[in-house]
Amino acid sequence: MEHDAKRLVRLIQIARREIGMAEDAYRATIRQISRSRTDSSTGLTVPELEKLLAHMKRCGFKVRGGRNTGATAHGARVMADDPQSRKIRALWLDLHAAGVIRDPSEAALNSFVRRMTGIAALQWLSSAQASRVIEEIKKWSKRTTTA
Repeated sequence: MEHDAKRLVRLIQIARREIGMAEDAYRATIRQISRSRTDSSTGLTVPELEKLLAHMKRCGFKVRGGRNTGATAHGARVMADDPQSRKIRALWLDLHAAGVIRDPSEAALNSFVRRMTGIAALQWLSSAQASRVIEEIKKWSKRTTTA
């Protein structure tokens, strides 16, 4: 079994345990995804495993980060890429372009976010926290760029 498949099987087992999925429901879901070819996750292809994981997420499973979440192999943090984070970053860069802030870096943005929310990086913000950051940056922009 290749690396991606092994990782997905491990994640699916965690999901199954966390959402409390009954054995018979789990096996029936696998049979449905595999079109009755197998009732074991190890018999699924990678695309089928991804479908099974998506089903688990719809059932309430939330993927949480492990030891390496948010960092690449060389230790650099992965930038958040959700729509709210992109909006925050765009507003931040607009403030820089307007001459309001000197440092447009991700590290400076994360420092601002940490001061506002107590959360160290964009990718760890809840939707409500990200919305608050967006609104505060908009207010800051309005105060400083329209004079």
